[in-house]
Amino acid sequence: MSNEGQEVGGIHFPFPFPPYSIQKKFMAELYQVLEAGKIGIFESPTGTGKSLSLICGALSWLRDFEQKKLQAETCLLASGANPSCGVKDLHRSPSSSCQEPCNTPQAAGEPDWVTQYVQKKEERDLMERLKEEQVKRRQREERLQQISHDTRIRHAAKRQRREEEETEALLRLSREMLAEGAGAEQQEELESGEEQLLLAEYESDEERRTGRGDEGDLEEEHVTKIYYCSRTHSQLAQFVHEVQKSPFGKETRLVSLGSRQNLCVNEQVKNLGSVQLINDRCMEMQRSKHEKKNRAEEDRPKKRRQESQATCPFYNHEQMQLLRDEILVEVKDMEQLVTLGKEACACPYFGSRLAIPAAQLVVLPYPMLLHAATRQAAGIRLQGQVVIIDEAHNLIDTITGIHSAEVSGSQLCQAHSQLLQYMERYRKRLKAKNLMYIKQILYLLEKFVAILGGNIKQNPSTQSISRTGTELKSINDFLFQSQVDNINLFKVQRYCEKSMISRKLFGFTERYGVVVPAFPSPKEHSRLSGFQHFLQSLQPGAIGAPEDPVGEDQPSAPRPASPLMHIEGFLAALTTANQDGRVVLSRQGSLAQSSLKFLLLNPAVHFAQVVKECRAVVIAGGTMQPVSDFRDQLLACAGVEVERVVEFSCGHVIPPDNILPLIICSGPSNQQLEFTYQKRELPQMMDEVGRILCNLCNVVPGGVVCFFPSYEYQRQVHAHWEKSGLLTRLAVKKVIFQEPKKASQVEQVLMAYSKCIMRCSQAGGALTGALLLSVVGGKMSEGINFSDDLGRCVVMVGMPYPNIKSPELQEKMAYLDQTLPRIPGQVPAGRALVENLCMKAVNQSIGRAIRHQRDFASIVLLDQRYARPPVLAKLPAWIRDRVEVKTTFGSAFAAMRKFHREKSSGPV
Repeated sequence: MSNEGQEVGGIHFPFPFPPYSIQKKFMAELYQVLEAGKIGIFESPTGTGKSLSLICGALSWLRDFEQKKLQAETCLLASGANPSCGVKDLHRSPSSSCQEPCNTPQAAGEPDWVTQYVQKKEERDLMERLKEEQVKRRQREERLQQISHDTRIRHAAKRQRREEEETEALLRLSREMLAEGAGAEQQEELESGEEQLLLAEYESDEERRTGRGDEGDLEEEHVTKIYYCSRTHSQLAQFVHEVQKSPFGKETRLVSLGSRQNLCVNEQVKNLGSVQLINDRCMEMQRSKHEKKNRAEEDRPKKRRQESQATCPFYNHEQMQLLRDEILVEVKDMEQLVTLGKEACACPYFGSRLAIPAAQLVVLPYPMLLHAATRQAAGIRLQGQVVIIDEAHNLIDTITGIHSAEVSGSQLCQAHSQLLQYMERYRKRLKAKNLMYIKQILYLLEKFVAILGGNIKQNPSTQSISRTGTELKSINDFLFQSQVDNINLFKVQRYCEKSMISRKLFGFTERYGVVVPAFPSPKEHSRLSGFQHFLQSLQPGAIGAPEDPVGEDQPSAPRPASPLMHIEGFLAALTTANQDGRVVLSRQGSLAQSSLKFLLLNPAVHFAQVVKECRAVVIAGGTMQPVSDFRDQLLACAGVEVERVVEFSCGHVIPPDNILPLIICSGPSNQQLEFTYQKRELPQMMDEVGRILCNLCNVVPGGVVCFFPSYEYQRQVHAHWEKSGLLTRLAVKKVIFQEPKKASQVEQVLMAYSKCIMRCSQAGGALTGALLLSVVGGKMSEGINFSDDLGRCVVMVGMPYPNIKSPELQEKMAYLDQTLPRIPGQVPAGRALVENLCMKAVNQSIGRAIRHQRDFASIVLLDQRYARPPVLAKLPAWIRDRVEVKTTFGSAFAAMRKFHREKSSGPV
């Protein structure tokens, strides 16, 4: 692969091949956004090389930034005179020369000698810090250079690890022999291993921040870096592969971050399956290792023997340091990282986090960057750094989802039962503050059940709720009506976090299995079996999973044994400012089916910290229209000045005649196409859609993908076609496939669809391909590549407006109407939200077809409402500029036949 040097605006951009003109503009604009410390909204359609433009543009800026900073430091250290000149430049814009005059304003009223003393002290401190940074940089470079040239280090690490294991085995054997010689120990009140379930003494606000044992010496200064995040691990892996193939692949220090589920190499832990179970077992093993290391030598050998079995062999700091260095030497994706961790006997999950300070490019999933507590736990520091959020079309929904929480009546009752029994068992061993906070949590759970209309002491599955329906309340009103406004939720949240009560409770329930109510009276013994059966039914895997809701990727994933973990998230959400969220009370027949949900109305409150700390933020995607959501709901509400926001949108690389976007206003029988909720279920509307598809399938080769507004409407239309015979007519030209509801079946359907199209193109005959019936917002509308023959035509049936009667959507609309100013001549912010949600879904779906420069496809929008100017304005520019509005179906059909006849290699 050649390395083509591209000069754009005086900036050198290494590129693996001659870039498109839009890629040059993209990189130049990105460079300026990073240099000026702004917020950029970048739109580049799929197939235009967006990932490579991001890589080469951002890493070119980072290369120049580091060079300028190094030159400024060298200049200051060499001159030794007036080093305060350019202090700010070293952190913000190091392009300024160190010879520029320095105008430090003198504080009003301060004597000259005080000002001079302070200035000289700042100069000395700066010189010392620069010298320390140079030493650290030199040591890091020497260490990485040594590793890259010395392949024997990995074998030495393995040998060292084996020696440590042999030594530990001998020590364990010696302790066992000593324990046996000492005779049987006196019977203890607690069972062996039960000590770890006890809560430590809680010191509240006076408690010092706990460290990670001996990890403190690994702390390293964070270099200037770029945090790149995307939605899925597969998208992150694809990005890493692009970096590997780019001109920066050999010289960039990159680290990929992921969850324990993706990076754990301990088979016993990984086989637990559930994300929560893996996390809990991992943290339990860490605590066992630290407790073992810090415990005095005189502890009982029996206890030490049990704890040694609970430690993870891969959680070793020396091995993880070696793994950290191996990560930084060469760009590796997550699979390579796991393989390396197994070979080095080191944990990739923690080893990758140790590599963050020295890394230049950190690749991570959305939640890890957008959730403050997760950022802190991972060791991510955003101060002065660059953040690139790719595939950001649903960024607002992502932030809202991350910071929303829902708990069911069953979870509330089960948590109360478990926590009550935990308290009764260890009451005499718990300190006063632990008991106080546990009683407060029990009180909260009782009141939450009460406001749903239930009783905490009864089986939630058999408790019927007299008043059903959905109710929204402000946070303050909910706390007041629940009668918990006298409890400081901030302190309760802090207690849950510091004491790890939910994890202790998890260990308690795991140890004793199904737990029955504590201290039952004789009258209750006869009813005990029924309640025991209820508790057992709440355990993970005991009952069948509920019907798979749309959009869930893992419907059968087991729930954690401790529901208090979910409830902690709900308690944390209740500490949000009153105006930024609502509590949704959903009363559905029984207490078990009812729930409490926190709905975040203002995602900007959580995004504000990101834009405040970072030097620059780039929000990028293939389809970012309409961008007003990002400007108004996210950036403006986060306090970002209008001048700091830069928008960039480029066209597509395909020739103008390779795409035919049509808006069809009426069907073959002159039926007006307007798929509103009132009209779309009419038989004549469903018949008209079938006739349109029959005509299109006659002239479109290969694959046709048809999107419906919902799964229910797709089912209704399919059933109607089957009854009327239209399905048989469609099957003459195309084999018909339907999008499955279960994520596990998507790959199977796509494979069959692809093979069918390939077989039809080779065999010839009456069948010319396949028709895929899909759903907007479903599995096929995002991230699926329908390139070439897989998607020669994309059909959108109606406009997929969200349910306007949804209480949550109505509350969001009301919030925006109150928060955002009304602009004359434009629709209110709440109404704009509904239209934008619809058009974002449309834009994502119709973008599935055109995937590269030589691709071609037609896009058909079946609804006359698409022709309205406000709706047209929200289509992507590369589609909007070429769209044709067809008032009659005859002219539309003629245009389709001509387009595909000219573009197809053979006769249609």
